[in-house]
Amino acid sequence: MRIDDSDTFRNVSGATESILDTLHIYGLYWDGPVLYQTDNQQIYQRIVKQLINQDLVYPCSCTRKALSTNKTAVYPGFCLKSKVDKDLPHALRIKSKDLEIGFDDEMQGHQTHSLVQQHGDFIVKRKDNIIAYQLAVVIDDSIQNISHVIRGFDLLDSTPKQIFLQQILGYSTPKYCHIPVIVDPQGHKLSKQTFAQAISTKTPEKTLFLLLELLAQKPPVLLKNASVKDLICWAIDNWNSLHLKNKRAINREFY
Repeated sequence: MRIDDSDTFRNVSGATESILDTLHIYGLYWDGPVLYQTDNQQIYQRIVKQLINQDLVYPCSCTRKALSTNKTAVYPGFCLKSKVDKDLPHALRIKSKDLEIGFDDEMQGHQTHSLVQQHGDFIVKRKDNIIAYQLAVVIDDSIQNISHVIRGFDLLDSTPKQIFLQQILGYSTPKYCHIPVIVDPQGHKLSKQTFAQAISTKTPEKTLFLLLELLAQKPPVLLKNASVKDLICWAIDNWNSLHLKNKRAINREFY
């Protein structure tokens, strides 16, 4: 279990306890103690210093306003060859290489990304000194010896960047599986950004059964009255990923 709390500005008081309590209610448990990203700050800083010493990153003082004039989402390298005053707030960008990153996703099939053309020199340390998600999660995965990463399709574009970081840091690459996300009738992923309602802890059995239906696992009608434990056990024994192959989203209103 890992709590991604390094982005301290977005942390909400009591949210961690609520997440852990909800997982318990839904019959989901973890091995070992909970790992908090904020406990790994010294490790992150050591890795960043290593990247600086190896000349693999460079400072970037570009503002959002300056970048808004760029016609593409890929950073054009404004600060790569310019002299940035390191005493002023600046981010750190990784020096991308002109290569293709390929991987076999267990749900979405083979993926190939051009690192420079599709991702460019992405940020690994923000102006506010917070380690960016892409670098933090790669370090965390290595610390926890993560062998398989199962997450939503919306994070698939992060994977090539993370694999690149794993390669330059000498880390092993986990196996990846990006499952379709559940979206609302307008096609928006259910999230706090779209003001989706929080998951109910009052009727976990009902919610688990609905999720199994949404994920095309075809649970038998008899399971509608099953306990959380029995639903989880059935899902583990009968899970069939073929029903979700190459699907990016499941478009159905969530109740």
